[in-house]
Amino acid sequence: MNNLDILNAMTIKLDDVLPEYPVFKENVRRAPKRELTLNEREIKLALKNALRYVPENLHEKLAPEFLEELMTRGRIYGYRFMPKEKIYGKPIEEYKGNCVEGKAFQVMIDNNLDHEVALYPYELVTYGETGQVCQNWMQYCLLKKYLEQITDEQTLAVMSGHPLGLFKSHKTSPRVLVSNGLMIGMFDNPHDWAKATAMGVSSYGQMTAGGWMYIGPQGIVHGTFNTLINAGRKELGIPADQDLAGHLFITSGLGGMSGAQPKAVEIANGVGIIAEVDYSRIETRLNQGWVAMVTDSLEEAFKKAQEYLDKKQTISIAYHGNIVDLLEYAVDKNIHVDLLSDQTSCHVPYDGGYCPKGLTFEQRTELLKADREKFAELVNKSLEEHFKAVKTLVDRGTYFFDYGNAFMKAVFDAGVKEIAKNGTDTSEGFIFPSYVEDIMGPMLFDYGYGPFRWVCLSGNPEDLRKTDHAAMSCINPDRRGQDRDNYIWIRDAEKNKLVVGTQARILYQDALGRRDIALKFNEMVRNGEIGPVMIGRDHHDTGGTDSPFRETSNIYDGSNVTADMAVHCFAGNAARGMSLVALHNGGGVGISKSINGGFGMVLDGSRRVDEILFKSIPWDTMVGVSRRSWARNEHSIETTMEYNKQFAGEDHITIPYVASDELIDRTFTEYKK
Repeated sequence: MNNLDILNAMTIKLDDVLPEYPVFKENVRRAPKRELTLNEREIKLALKNALRYVPENLHEKLAPEFLEELMTRGRIYGYRFMPKEKIYGKPIEEYKGNCVEGKAFQVMIDNNLDHEVALYPYELVTYGETGQVCQNWMQYCLLKKYLEQITDEQTLAVMSGHPLGLFKSHKTSPRVLVSNGLMIGMFDNPHDWAKATAMGVSSYGQMTAGGWMYIGPQGIVHGTFNTLINAGRKELGIPADQDLAGHLFITSGLGGMSGAQPKAVEIANGVGIIAEVDYSRIETRLNQGWVAMVTDSLEEAFKKAQEYLDKKQTISIAYHGNIVDLLEYAVDKNIHVDLLSDQTSCHVPYDGGYCPKGLTFEQRTELLKADREKFAELVNKSLEEHFKAVKTLVDRGTYFFDYGNAFMKAVFDAGVKEIAKNGTDTSEGFIFPSYVEDIMGPMLFDYGYGPFRWVCLSGNPEDLRKTDHAAMSCINPDRRGQDRDNYIWIRDAEKNKLVVGTQARILYQDALGRRDIALKFNEMVRNGEIGPVMIGRDHHDTGGTDSPFRETSNIYDGSNVTADMAVHCFAGNAARGMSLVALHNGGGVGISKSINGGFGMVLDGSRRVDEILFKSIPWDTMVGVSRRSWARNEHSIETTMEYNKQFAGEDHITIPYVASDELIDRTFTEYKK
């Protein structure tokens, strides 16, 4: 066996011609140097692992190049293989392929890496500081080649960005199976994972980056809007038919997910001040029209905010500076803040996701390179000060909620044990609620409402307009308050100018709402009214993710630390024939803190797709509602009871009997006697 035999044994492979080295544009954000803790043996292994993608005649030239990348950037990205042309989600007919799904996934991958969408496009990072489409550009090129060749009777297996290969299946099988970052139990921790990813054998898919379903900040904005408006109803006493006019929301972050915050607060008609240390992110949101103004003056930020609060008009203000400085200013000036949160990337605080107070963004990046130990010390000190400011504001009447970015866990890990309810460990949760505990869980997830989304693969804005109206026709606004909110959301979606990247939409819906909308879209494709459509969702959903720090934080039967739901969601969607199914470690809260599953389904107008939708869409959502019902969540019990009645003789869900607290307390007391 030799490399020539190996070359000749493959028909799908990278070319044996060395591509030209790319020219990097100065105004494109770059990922900071990643942690590199490999020993000499592991460094050599990382180099061998990268070279196995390319023919032997290129090894001599690429070996020193790849090693330089590893030592200076902490990862081997294979920049030389990056496409020289602009990457963006082109209309589906412009891609090569043997089936519509193969071309559809190329649209999705390229949309994830569009410079208008991706956080660090040169490093294949879509969002969340570390969430990658795949590990390196060799994988990208190979994935594209496989997707150009795949037929509707094959399945492509993708492991942490690596295209394992094509395998014979059948027309109703998934076309792509994806997993990212899955680690064996004793190695499932940030340290061992960081070594694995540096060696090129694991990848952080986040939620929708490695599953190719990210649609820019729009994918988050509906959930952010729902969170803010329902926080106002729950904590500020705002009536169901009113908005956040006259109320102040403060937070941080204008990146991939957090960039949704200013747009959401404007749609909710509130006033928002959002701190961001990276001016390039502020500039992106300004250019997109997703934030109204920017200032580096705390006095000006609060003066402008008060002006709009008095007028009960909306404005979003980007403060170019650190969130800790912003909060301490509010504390010192005794400024009342109605709603408060944070969306820095605290799932990776020591990798650049959190910028310590006292450092500019540029200084943060330099210190990450020069002295990671010092950087970690500053992060811990800043998180402690951040917590103190939040606590002071809460004591004065502010409603603070953790936004699922692992902020409270990061504060705890920084040494502030006071943030834990029991003052010792996180087993009983934290003193502040997660937004899932207080808002998203009981008010949305327990009923099955979650972030349904779709992409018009034609790239035609008219197709998106038609799907907006079709989705609206499937919603009864008088059924529940949530349906009224969603009806108004989709009615105004075009006016709110939500699209960044390709033509996509986000709309919270429950199980049967998603099914009916998907079937309507497929019928429209069949009738030639619109081109093919990709449907999917955020993995952050009713049934998509197991994480005690976020998605399952409102599950109190002890199962919040188990991962059965996400795995069943993944397996069930595969069994029912979704076009793509994905299972990831991490996502929002970091490696070893969650397991999440997602899907993508290509609507090509066929009756085959109708059958898959009937079986798969209700399952994808009801697996989560059922789990929440079994945990004795009241609204989920109501929803599963309705479901059992509606689908009698077809589906059936086990529902818990509820033992009274009085009985439990009395039994325990008598036993102790």
